[in-house]
This record gives sequence, C-alpha cells and structure tokens, in this order.
Amino acid sequence: MGLFGRKNTESAVATATLPVDPALAALTGDYTIDPAHSSIGFTVRHAMVTNVRGTFAEHEGSLKLDGADPGASTASIDVKIASIDTGIGDRDGHLRSGDFFDAEQFPLMSFRSTSAEQLGGDKYRITGDLTIKDVTKPLSIDLEFNGTATDVYGNERVGFEGSAEILRSAWGLTWNAALETGGVMVSDKVKLNFDISAIKNAA
Repeated sequence: MGLFGRKNTESAVATATLPVDPALAALTGDYTIDPAHSSIGFTVRHAMVTNVRGTFAEHEGSLKLDGADPGASTASIDVKIASIDTGIGDRDGHLRSGDFFDAEQFPLMSFRSTSAEQLGGDKYRITGDLTIKDVTKPLSIDLEFNGTATDVYGNERVGFEGSAEILRSAWGLTWNAALETGGVMVSDKVKLNFDISAIKNAA
C-alpha cells in the first residue's frame, strides 16, 4: 500500500480516472508524531575505529497524508538540540556547545519536506530542507512504511522507519581533532536514523 507517489504531469493524467484504493484513502488526514514511541538519532565514527550513537529525546512534528494524491503528503519535524543524549554527560555538553550545535543560540534542528516519491513497494524517499544552526540545505530520507494499527486507546497510528547520511561540515559542524596515529577524532559523515509513530488527529 503506497503513501507517496512520484508527481509528474503524465502520471497525474494517467491516474486521474482510476478509483482510489479505499485502504489508502482511509489514511488521508493530519497526524501528530508521538515522541514517546518515536526515535530520532544518529551514528558517527569516533577515533576512526568505533561508532558513537546518540538520540534527541525531545522532538515534535506532524504528517499530512493524502490518499487521493499521495505526492501531496508532507512532513514537518522540529528537534530540540539541548535534548541530545549519547550516554556521556561531558560529551553531550560538548555537542551542545559552540564547537558543535551551539544549542543556546540555535535551539532547534528542523526538517520541512518539499517532495516525495515511491521507490517500490513500501519504500519511499522524502526530500526537504534540513536546518541546523543557521544553515539550510536539501536532504533526502529513505523511508519504509511499516503499516497502520489501532492502539489500545483507539488511536489510529502509522509507522515509518528510515535513514539518511549527511556531511556535518555542510551545516557548519566542523570541529575536529587530529589523532597521533593519523585521521581525526570525529568523522564528517553522520548517519541519521528515524523511527516514527504518528497518531491521526481527531476530525
């Protein structure tokens, strides 16, 4: 069952007369991301030999799903930088400082989608603008649609998981330290990880 479709003039004409899949149409509506059951995190190589993983504990966002025109679906996410957690307090403090995110001056990291396309089956790619500090650049996130469910409280949920890779230097996160054995302390490449559960808003 698809959520996002590639938008172009030919496909719009071709599908205009086709009936909408009832199961897909039922997903149409506004959704709020449930932070208690969602995770936004990252993985970065440390000292050239191991990975450091972290999460952002505080975030909020929304999805707008359009079953009749899946390509019109959108996503919006805001992440509180100060909520970064790698499991080591001193390291988290360094990441919040001016060497990295400068959380006091730039408290939020945000993503606003601009387009989406289906890659096949339940796999999608959503593209938008990622803002970190005062830099905004395009980012594409590969996603897998995990389906829908009604939870024990009667909430209608949708689920997605996905990832993207960025070069942190492109967003002005350039701090590093050289190692005596060669290489650097922190890799430029960072993998972003998303595990999203969203609840459909009441009509």
